[in-house]
Amino acid sequence: MPIDARDATLWAVFDSDRIRRAVPWLLRLVWIAVLVAGGAALDDALAGAGDTAATATRWLALGGWVLGVAAMAIPAPVTLTLTRVVVPASVVVAGVTWVAGADVAPGALFVGLTVLASVVAGSSALGRAFVQASAYGAEDRHLLRPPLPYLLVAVLAWALWAAAVVVTGVAAAQGSVWIAIVAGTIALVGGALGLPRWNRLARRFLVIVPAGLVVHDHVVLAETLMFRRQEIARLGLALAGTDAADFTGPAPGHAVEIRTAESVTALVSMVPGAPRGGAIHLTACLVAPTRPGQFLASAAARRLPVGALD
Repeated sequence: MPIDARDATLWAVFDSDRIRRAVPWLLRLVWIAVLVAGGAALDDALAGAGDTAATATRWLALGGWVLGVAAMAIPAPVTLTLTRVVVPASVVVAGVTWVAGADVAPGALFVGLTVLASVVAGSSALGRAFVQASAYGAEDRHLLRPPLPYLLVAVLAWALWAAAVVVTGVAAAQGSVWIAIVAGTIALVGGALGLPRWNRLARRFLVIVPAGLVVHDHVVLAETLMFRRQEIARLGLALAGTDAADFTGPAPGHAVEIRTAESVTALVSMVPGAPRGGAIHLTACLVAPTRPGQFLASAAARRLPVGALD
């Protein structure tokens, strides 16, 4: 039957919430399938290895899988980071396993399932589920897209870490103890140094609260930025050529513009036009939630002023 605009907005929010609840379970089911397929592929690849080396490799692979299970068990920003660090590493492991001698069918299935798990782990729906799970009270958290320069450095650091992990496993399978020890040490140190920096990306979110909006982003901002409900004049998709302060990082994709009824002061760490940071007085700014339409629908449902910008 026909529904009015407000009901349509509420339905969009409800529908997205159903997806948000389902995606973590989808990832967990795929991860179980990764264990089954990976076991068969590893058995093929390790057929010619010694018993001790093969056992060590299997335990290392199982340890990585269990770490993934632990990351997925309790949704939160830090476990989102762990999930997005561990799950894509399985693609590298699957590829090496296939090349190392796994039969075509189990090798292809292992690779395919790890790719699927990585896609789900990196999805905006999973990110939303994990950050919202740790929200307080009436908070509605929306993850922000990562700034491109920060993301490139994070991916490079992750690639080096993943390479060290794989070298550790391969060296163990071949009985190269010292190489395994050196690579394993590099992997442990790299993970310890990289995890806090990777986790900063999972702690960047735009939060709808009863009092208004909060931009929680300690990559771009030096201090959390609060917009009181009475200060917000309009929310909407940013237009090309806008002169609003860019708090996206910058990040690619559509941005949301927050316009205020009066000047607001923001303390930034580094943004275009203020590379050394400092205080900025603004009446409009840009943020980049991973799902701009979903955020605007949620904001409209909370009776914030959402509409087309001119």
